[in-house]
Amino acid sequence: MADLTLYHAAPSRSSIVLWMLEELGVPYDIKLIKLSAGDNLKPDYLAINPMGKVPALRHGDTVITEVAAICTYLADEFPAKKLNVPVGTPRRGLYLKWLFFGPSVFEPAMVDRAFPRKEGAKASSLGWRGFDEVLDIVAKGIGQGPWLMGEQFTAADVVIGANIRWGMIFKMVPERPEFTAYAARIAARPAAQRAEAKDKELAAG
Repeated sequence: MADLTLYHAAPSRSSIVLWMLEELGVPYDIKLIKLSAGDNLKPDYLAINPMGKVPALRHGDTVITEVAAICTYLADEFPAKKLNVPVGTPRRGLYLKWLFFGPSVFEPAMVDRAFPRKEGAKASSLGWRGFDEVLDIVAKGIGQGPWLMGEQFTAADVVIGANIRWGMIFKMVPERPEFTAYAARIAARPAAQRAEAKDKELAAG
């Protein structure tokens, strides 16, 4: 039995952590949560994540929820894999910015565009800008290439890359040249390919 257990619904946001684990190349177990059967709302899972959402990750006696938090944790726990920017390194600030830009800015702006409110919220009341502005910021970030941190692929690319790939699949993110090129680089990564294949197998089963 591995020290790491991913509570996973295939496919879902937890697929991002599945990909992250494949990038690490460390042993892990999967506890499949079937959302259609309400597994996520059963007492045993709510004891792990009271939000009743996936993913959740157990590492020994530690339980972590939220995609960006899990990816940050894993990158720091396994520094030899070089998927993080170490504490004390000046570049870590930019790395952390991108890690949390995904769930706190990119994804909310994307959801706002896909499911508009009847009455728009005041810009000052939101933690993000308009979707087009957000896209411009992301495009500029990945335009330096090949990755958000230059030559180093990090957990930040897992988080932002997943937003871009899923966003384009569901036509929520436009196929701008920067995004399609970035998504193609991600799709060529063996870990991303393994995670996608595993997800399809789990979903089919």
